[in-house]
Amino acid sequence: MKIGIIGAGHIGGTLVRRLRAVGHEVEVANSRGPETLSSLARETGARAVTVDQAAKGKDLVVVTIPEKSVPRLPKGLFANAADTVVVDTGNYYPRQRDGRIDEIEGGTTESRWVERQLGHPVVKAFNNIYAQRLLEGGKPKGTKGRIALPVAGDDPRAKQVVIDLVDQLGFDGVDAGSLDESWRQQPATPVYTADLDADGVRRALREAKRERPAEFRA
Repeated sequence: MKIGIIGAGHIGGTLVRRLRAVGHEVEVANSRGPETLSSLARETGARAVTVDQAAKGKDLVVVTIPEKSVPRLPKGLFANAADTVVVDTGNYYPRQRDGRIDEIEGGTTESRWVERQLGHPVVKAFNNIYAQRLLEGGKPKGTKGRIALPVAGDDPRAKQVVIDLVDQLGFDGVDAGSLDESWRQQPATPVYTADLDADGVRRALREAKRERPAEFRA
């Protein structure tokens, strides 16, 4: 697939490395410009581009930036990308990083808020695993104890594209329901950074509590 990665932090950089390793065509962008990504591009064979270029003409785009930075992305970034699957990996950390976002504080799920900022449907994935585990923890399909990742979204086709991609990276993708159910995989829920297998992920999603703990509220 042709994949764009917007954000080259821990998760973004890891996804560039892993997606290139399994043969995808990858372009990567950040807020500081392509010239700051030359080392990652040389290492992986990905192409360093602008944010607009990373979103253009792609089968799938991963947005992996802090929540506070999402509204700063170019307006209409996905205006001509109706068929592009957009993945949001973000988490809301109001005290540690993002500051207060009123809609999320009021109960809107993180990725629903991101979707509204982007003006394009999103699938939530890759938000509940540490980058090092994402880099090194993949195993062949059918391996006992294979780590599973929840994938939430409203479009069954888009969600299946992401589940298949998760499988290519060495993890089991678990359908986690609609985007409004994606609170079940937000920080401090049982599935967050727990490295569970598929049955464990399903159980953890069922056991999640809606109320956001104090340390994850502004």
